[in-house]
Amino acid sequence: MAGTSVLQQTNFFSPPADPPQFSELNLRLKEQQCLSLLKRCKNLEDFKQAHAQIVKWGFFWNSFSASNLVAACALSDWGSLDYACSIFQQNHEPGTFEFNTMIRAHVKDMNFQDALVFYYEMLERGVEPDNFTYPALFKACAWLKAKEEGMQIHGHVFKFGFESDLYVQNSLINMYGKCGEIQHSWAVFEQMDEKSVASWSAIIAANASLGMWYECLMVFGNMSSEGCWRPEESTLVTLLSACTHLGALDLGKCTHGALLRNISELNVIVQTSLIDMYVKCGYLEKGLSLFKKMTKRNQMSYTVMISGLAMQGHGEEALRIYSMMLEEGLDPDDVVYVGVLSACSHAGLVDEGFNCFDRMKSEHGIEPTAHHYGCMVDLMGKAGMINEALEFINSMHIKPNDVVWRSLLSACRVHCNLEIGEIAAKHLFESNSQNPGDYVILSNMYARAEKWVEVAKIRTEMARKGFNQVPGFSLVEVRRRIHKFVSQDTSHPRCGSVYEMIHQMEWQLKFEGYSPDTSQVLLDVDEEEKRQRLKGHSQKLAIAFALIHTSKGTPIRIARNLRMCSDCHTYTKLISIIYEREITVRDRNQFHHFKNGTCSCRDYW
Repeated sequence: MAGTSVLQQTNFFSPPADPPQFSELNLRLKEQQCLSLLKRCKNLEDFKQAHAQIVKWGFFWNSFSASNLVAACALSDWGSLDYACSIFQQNHEPGTFEFNTMIRAHVKDMNFQDALVFYYEMLERGVEPDNFTYPALFKACAWLKAKEEGMQIHGHVFKFGFESDLYVQNSLINMYGKCGEIQHSWAVFEQMDEKSVASWSAIIAANASLGMWYECLMVFGNMSSEGCWRPEESTLVTLLSACTHLGALDLGKCTHGALLRNISELNVIVQTSLIDMYVKCGYLEKGLSLFKKMTKRNQMSYTVMISGLAMQGHGEEALRIYSMMLEEGLDPDDVVYVGVLSACSHAGLVDEGFNCFDRMKSEHGIEPTAHHYGCMVDLMGKAGMINEALEFINSMHIKPNDVVWRSLLSACRVHCNLEIGEIAAKHLFESNSQNPGDYVILSNMYARAEKWVEVAKIRTEMARKGFNQVPGFSLVEVRRRIHKFVSQDTSHPRCGSVYEMIHQMEWQLKFEGYSPDTSQVLLDVDEEEKRQRLKGHSQKLAIAFALIHTSKGTPIRIARNLRMCSDCHTYTKLISIIYEREITVRDRNQFHHFKNGTCSCRDYW
């Protein structure tokens, strides 16, 4: 049993041989005094004095006093779990409350395995659990990702008749979500006769834990439509994360409003989440405004702001914020430096990037990780320094991993360097890369070089390994709803009007001198087929849909899962002139702001 101590080797807990003689009434009063003393404890020394009094008067053998002793020592912020275990083990007949207390204490202390051990001991000793036993146990299973144990304990819930208990059901939803079994979370949720706001929060969190952001918004919409639930702070923060990942700015603004209405003062974590949402939804000005208004900033606040500026291509501003962080006396960590180096990469600040990389090691004693080396390779790759990037990799102090070689491969694709691209791909394949994108990039490079035999070999190898190419899609928010388009999409309910709009757009594009860049279609087909395929790219479909369903002058915001092709980039620049729209596209980890025929990336991406 965990938590043994020297106390077990003494007779400290033995009943006093000759306890003072008092009337029953006086003993009850003395017991109340001891328990009152116990409640006033502020530290472990105070507790030991109260403990000594309880033992002195023989109250330890009273189950009520013993229970209070264990609970105070195990669950108080000042408590000692080892000391609590020693007290517990001297109780020869612990009951449900004592076992529940020890299970909760071990979960609170992040000793999840020991929490499960106490539960098994509880069953072995014939102590029957109650509805307060299971929420802590399911929390332990969630942290351990112990799906099998969680399902066994779920069976015990039925055995002991607690399957309809609201708190048990909510903890089950959370446990199954954390263990990746979202279908079980939904099964529990849908079978609930009565739901609380915590039930809705649990199912939203379960979807969020698996990155099912669209489903989070759908569930919240259902919760809101019932009209009787006031969302918790944690739920609203989860919604902010969903809006951040989906690029849903309008919904994010609504969530911000709900936070202001429901919470009197936003803490640093919530403020940082808001900044993250605004900058990753393309509203950099609002993110910066919130950042500047913060009365207290922490390392994470600076990290989010630096990374946000990096994504927007504002490298010099990101370095200024980094300097502000140092002036404030906050030490950067390895995550901060990933943001700083990314900022230099996106903005083409090669010299500044090398200076920061050297400073990270010499001034702050941070050893570069694969992510830092990957940023440096990306920095050189975007600047066209492919040979230098390969030399840099060969001089690394650690073994290059997939992150580093993938950065080099991506740079080779942009600059059409097939020779070094093959070297990078070879290292990725030798490391048993399970990323289909690595194969797709090399295949596309062979296709651009019209090496169709090599393309066939790569595609065959992908099929042999069971890899499927991830389809490109674009998300666009219109009237607070997220609409998803995939390339060549015909499944959307409004696809007819969308393709009609595409036809109108291309007619006007001709007058701006637009000519489709068919080199972006990496298939061995004729030119007409290539033009048709370009027309159905997901970004173009999303823009057409937004033009149809938003009023003139309304900004259009799109989030993509794959890198934008150069044809879509040119196309979107011209559309911003013709329709007088600002169009923001989040291209994975970089933003493109199109306005009046130009892009914020200055064609450097």
